[in-house]
Amino acid sequence: MSQREFSSNGTGPESRVLSPESRFPELHPALDAHAAAIEANRCLFCYDAPCTAACPTHIDVPRFIKKITTDNLRGSALTILSSNVLGLSCSRVCPVDVLCEGACVMVRENYKPIEIGRLQRFAMDRFYEKPDPTWTTPAPVTHAEKVACVGGGPASLACAAELRRRGYAVTVFDNRPLPGGLNTYGVAEYKLRPQDSLREVEMIRSLGVEFRQSLVGESLSLEEVEKEFALVFLGMGLGTMERLGIPGESLPGVIDALRFIERYKTSPDFRVSGRVVVIGGGNTAIDAANAARRLGAEEVHLFYRRSEREMPAFKSEFDRSKVEGVRFHWLAQPTEVIGFEGRAAAVRFVETRLGDADQSGRRVVVPVPDSQFEFACDLVIPAIGQARLAELLEDTRGISAKNGLVVVDRPTGRTTNPRYFAGGDCINGGREVVDAVADGKRAALAMAAQISS
Repeated sequence: MSQREFSSNGTGPESRVLSPESRFPELHPALDAHAAAIEANRCLFCYDAPCTAACPTHIDVPRFIKKITTDNLRGSALTILSSNVLGLSCSRVCPVDVLCEGACVMVRENYKPIEIGRLQRFAMDRFYEKPDPTWTTPAPVTHAEKVACVGGGPASLACAAELRRRGYAVTVFDNRPLPGGLNTYGVAEYKLRPQDSLREVEMIRSLGVEFRQSLVGESLSLEEVEKEFALVFLGMGLGTMERLGIPGESLPGVIDALRFIERYKTSPDFRVSGRVVVIGGGNTAIDAANAARRLGAEEVHLFYRRSEREMPAFKSEFDRSKVEGVRFHWLAQPTEVIGFEGRAAAVRFVETRLGDADQSGRRVVVPVPDSQFEFACDLVIPAIGQARLAELLEDTRGISAKNGLVVVDRPTGRTTNPRYFAGGDCINGGREVVDAVADGKRAALAMAAQISS
């Protein structure tokens, strides 16, 4: 693939800059007022609300939907925000089919579930069109103890917002130019656009939360943070994508999935063409494959070393990717990226079979002898998970880690160092945005209780 075809320099006849709306039409388009009213009135407003129980942040779903039926959109949005400060992004990115909508009583009766996610988006979109000053006005600082949140993603944002509204001074440390973590940089654009993530960041900033661009652990040590702050919340997520560990993976034309998603989200004229190989079987691999198709790739092939049955991506994501035109290849493991004229030109694979289950319960991948084959391509996108960062903390601050994840008391988020709490991907290995929000809020409540005790 030529430099012109895979670049953001805007040259060539196909360099016409398309808007995000043109390149990535939204997965779940917004409801208009009429459609929202009709959908809201389908709700049975269950008293035991299995949808609420299925939501990690336990939004009172019947309550916010009921308020839509009476055109009380302010009350609907405030009901959502009282449980989930990132209600806007979660309405777009949550896997509702396996959470709230999957638990809807309508499903048991073989009816279409209430479109809870789109109704939540409807209420939150209206809120952001005209934010409620009673929500966005900073609360007075009533506590001397200050709290630091390390990382600018959903867990830290939720923790910071909850503490700030309770009268604590909170500072979020983030090393990226824009806060928001994966919401801003790493979620596929057809699910969540950067500007929507940044709207939530600005709302949290309006509460009085301070944001500092600094890399804690390098340009700013944890010892320095401890001098200024009574407690520290760790919401730094995970590290960079895991490397394949094979020859040729550093060649030009190989870009990991998170960098690929970040690049097209921040470069409006980013283009892809030719044949793309994606390596991995999770939701991030699916997002990268779908994006490559929408960015102009003629073919996108996803290779996974296990079978379709073992694929960790959600079924809905997998089905959507097939509609996008992504082609899937099972039981194939990369062994080398082959270069030609200084850049990636093919991937060598070995066929695999699945052996007995290991201690984790997953079947072991076994290479099949004499089964290697080569697959020509123009771009390689590895997506095999993210590295874990917790060992550094264990070495320096006495914070226990297991398998690279911070160990916490689950009900509170407290680590083995009582001055540190944690939540989000750094404790769960990479789950959903709504799980990170729940972790951040839960830790904030425990931190406030610890300070006041």
